[in-house]
Amino acid sequence: MDEKELDSIVSAGLAGAAQDVVSRYGSAVKEHIVVYTGFDAETGQSMKRSLKGIAESKVNPDYAKQNLKQQAGFAAEEKEVARCRAEERIAGRKPTTMRTDDIPGHVNDELFDITSKVDASGNPVRGASAQMKFVGSSPKAAVQKMLGKDYQKYIDNDCKMLVPSDYYDGMKAELEGRIDSLEKQVKRLKSSGNGDAAARKQAELEKCRKLDRNLRKSKVSNEEAMEARLVPGRSTAKDIARVSHRAGMEQAKIGAAIGGGVSIIRNVVAMVKDGKDASMAIKDVACDTAGAAALSYATGAAGAAIKGAMQNAGSGMVRTLSKTNLPAYIVSTTFETGKTLKRYFCGEIDGTECLEELGEKGAGMISSSLFAAIGQAAIPIPVVGALAGSMIGYALSAASYKVLTDSFKAAKLSRERRERIERECAEAVKMIREYRKEMETAIERYFAGERAFFDDTFSRIKNSIEANDVDGYIDAMNAVATRHGGSPQFRNMAEFNDFMASGDALVL
Repeated sequence: MDEKELDSIVSAGLAGAAQDVVSRYGSAVKEHIVVYTGFDAETGQSMKRSLKGIAESKVNPDYAKQNLKQQAGFAAEEKEVARCRAEERIAGRKPTTMRTDDIPGHVNDELFDITSKVDASGNPVRGASAQMKFVGSSPKAAVQKMLGKDYQKYIDNDCKMLVPSDYYDGMKAELEGRIDSLEKQVKRLKSSGNGDAAARKQAELEKCRKLDRNLRKSKVSNEEAMEARLVPGRSTAKDIARVSHRAGMEQAKIGAAIGGGVSIIRNVVAMVKDGKDASMAIKDVACDTAGAAALSYATGAAGAAIKGAMQNAGSGMVRTLSKTNLPAYIVSTTFETGKTLKRYFCGEIDGTECLEELGEKGAGMISSSLFAAIGQAAIPIPVVGALAGSMIGYALSAASYKVLTDSFKAAKLSRERRERIERECAEAVKMIREYRKEMETAIERYFAGERAFFDDTFSRIKNSIEANDVDGYIDAMNAVATRHGGSPQFRNMAEFNDFMASGDALVL
């Protein structure tokens, strides 16, 4: 297998390993699209409001500022729900956060705008619900407004209050200042015997304490809310870009580990077998790791955005395909075929070779996606099963494709050339066998010392158990720990008893 084929197999493996990340973050992207359009194609549900619809709301020229502020508050609710649901998707949970307006029978709910839980009757659960208020021209003005008569029902019902993220700290500071001042006033009035005035101040104090206790920081700022009202498309695109970037970064870490691991093995073999220079091997490992991370970032980021769009598409077939790893393979296949086309346009290969490579990579990626699904089902561990399946699938399909294309060519080969190829194949088989023998010898040599050590240690453990020798057992186990870089905390039973009697905490 040459370097080019190995690179293609690794690329297929990286695409397969992206399935979990693309699935979770792609579903998060879909939540932002739903809030923008106001329609969830998967459930068939139409939302009461959408960012696009809010942006089309009428504005009275005489009250433009007030109208826009109010409509930005509606947009903030939409953004809050989208971001909460996106985080739930990323965490691998079924999203439960919703606007109460989208719950049957709770349009314009008196107490709550947003909830993350409903009871058996479909009513918002009080502890999991909140009122959202984007009011006031400053944190101080917002506190003053929320302590007014119009907001008394929220205070009385102990409602959680979601406020702009850029106001939250200022509002908390303002409330702390008021609480401190009122506490001093109550104390002074009580000491002077003015019971009625003290009672009024005490009521104000309890109101401030309640609001302070129930204040919650929204995921949306005033600026973001207004942007969502004025340019909802741009606002949604920014959120999708953020989610996609996070998907790319998470997948880049996985890609760097996979690509780096494969490169280390490849370069160590080259150093042992071919005498490759160590500094050059280190450089190649670094380049391969960076390349795998970059490809994985693109696969994760672009794959998540593509999946999100597919998941909320009008076509049922497209939505079904979004549940597979197709979005990741679209990106990976585009990258792989792009490399082939670049080589063609640079004159490195001719037209026939270009078509052959494109066909091989196309067949390989299709088979890889199939085997990735099989691998994930057989090994239900995120990344591992899909990675193994996709790499095996690509290798098998690429090999099969190569055999088929070689068969078509074989009929045109001259007898002399065919015989030369057969000799080369025989030599390749010989080299593979020799290489395997060398590897087996190296592995046997490396593990010989380890095997002798463990044989002796397990024998000591067995003898200690049979002789009821606790100190001998501890000493044997400590030898294993020390052999692998550990530092035993107890050398014998006496030390353990002393520690237990000391009352010190056990540090693992």
